Amino acid sequence: MRIRIAPGGPIGGAAEVPGDKSISHRWLILAATALGPSEITDLPVALDVRSTARCVAALAPAARPSLEGWLVTPPDAPQAQRSTSNEVRPRPSRSRLYLRAEGRAALEAPVAELDCGNSGTTMRLLAGVVASAPFEVVLTGDESLRARPMERVARPLRAMGASVETTEGHPPIRIRGGRLHGISFRCPVPSAQVKGAVLLAALAAEGETVVLEPAPTRDHTERALAHLGAPIRVPAPGEVHLSAFQHAGFSARVPGDVSSAAFLIAAAALTGGELRVEGVGLNPSRTRFLEVMARMGVRAEPHVLGEELGEPVGEIHVRPSTELVGTTVPAEELPLVIDEVPVLTALAAHARGESRFAGAGELRVKESDRLEGLAAMVRALGGSAAVEGDDLVLAGGGLQGGLADACGDHRMAMAAAVAGLGARAEVEVEGAEVADVSFPGFVETLRALGASIEG
Repeated sequence: MRIRIAPGGPIGGAAEVPGDKSISHRWLILAATALGPSEITDLPVALDVRSTARCVAALAPAARPSLEGWLVTPPDAPQAQRSTSNEVRPRPSRSRLYLRAEGRAALEAPVAELDCGNSGTTMRLLAGVVASAPFEVVLTGDESLRARPMERVARPLRAMGASVETTEGHPPIRIRGGRLHGISFRCPVPSAQVKGAVLLAALAAEGETVVLEPAPTRDHTERALAHLGAPIRVPAPGEVHLSAFQHAGFSARVPGDVSSAAFLIAAAALTGGELRVEGVGLNPSRTRFLEVMARMGVRAEPHVLGEELGEPVGEIHVRPSTELVGTTVPAEELPLVIDEVPVLTALAAHARGESRFAGAGELRVKESDRLEGLAAMVRALGGSAAVEGDDLVLAGGGLQGGLADACGDHRMAMAAAVAGLGARAEVEVEGAEVADVSFPGFVETLRALGASIEG
C-alpha cells in the first residue's frame, strides 16, 4: 500500500495506542506456563503478538482452545473517531483473553515447526522456554527473521544444558531441551530478548542464574516475575539474579505501547500540535527517548497514574514545540532508545543542526538494515544523512518531499510517515501497511488526529 502525505495543520487531540507488544509477548508466555488461570485484557492484534499466540498454543494444550479462539476471532483493528467535544480520539481494539494453564511441566511437543513470523522476540523468548522441555522444537520464521542472528541466544542456553543448533548462526533453530543448571552469563551486546530468554530458562534450572548486561535494557520480564513472587534480585542496574520458580496465574491489562506513542508524540512536535496519549506504559527502561526528545526541544511530560503487573501506566502530555534542534545520542545511551531511533531520525531530519546516533550497529540486524535504511529514507525525501561506521549522522534542516520505501519494516514505515508530516511538499510511503506489525490502525490514527493522508 502506498500512502500520500500532504503538508497540513497541527496533529493533536487525545489518543490511545494499541497494547505494548514487548509486554504482550512476555505475558502471553507467562500465562501459558502458569499453574492456574490467567486473564489478559487489551492484548493487541499486532502481527508479532499473534505469532507468539500461535506458537504458545502449539506448546500448551490446556491453554490452546482459548488462544486458538482469540486467533480466529480477534477484535477488529483500531477505528478512529472524533468525540462530541471535537477532541480526536482513536479507539484501539479491546480484547480479553482468558486461559487456563497447567504449568511449565505440562508443555508438549508441537506437531510441526513453530513459525515465529517476523518476530525475533517470539523466537528468542520461546527458545528460553523450550530449553528445559523434554522434546525437540524447531523455531523458524519469515525470510527477514531467518537472516537475524541467533547464536547470541543459543550460546547461553547451551551453557545451561540444552542442545541448540542454529543454521549458520541464524534460524531455523533446533532445540532439544534438557535438565538445565544455572549459569553466570555476561551478555556480549545489550539485548532484552536474550536476557529474557535466559531468565525464562532459569525458571526451570537448578541453582541460581545471573545475567550481566553491558548496559541496562528493558526490564518487563523482571518486573512481571517479581510481581508474581519469583525469587529474583536486581542488586544493580544491568545485573539480575534468578532461581527456579513455578508461578501462578494472574490478571492484568496490557498498557499502551510507549514505542508506538513515540510516533504520535513526534507527529505533534513536528506540526506544532498539542496531544495527550492516555493509558500508556511508562516503564523507565522504555522512556529514555523522551529525554532525547527533550534535548531536541520536544515538550512531552509523562504522568504515572497506576500500575499493571509491576508496569507503571499513565499519560503523556505533549505541548506545542517551538524549534527542534539536533542532538547526539552516545553509544552508551543508544541501547535505551534502540526501537525509537527511527522516529528520532524523523525528528532529527527536521531539526536545526546536526544529529548523531553513535554505535548504532545493532540497527543492521533488526527487521531490516535500519542503519542504512534510515539514511536512505532521509535522502529519498530530500534530506542529508550518512552512515559513518556504526554511526547515523543527519545534517538536519528539513525535508523536501519525495518517495520513501518502508523496506518491509514497521518502524521504517511509521518513521517515513511522521517525517512526511513536516516536509515542504508531498511525501509518499511505499509499503505503509507493514505498520500493522506493531501499530494496527496507525494511518487511520494519524488521519483522525488531523493528518492529510490518502491511500
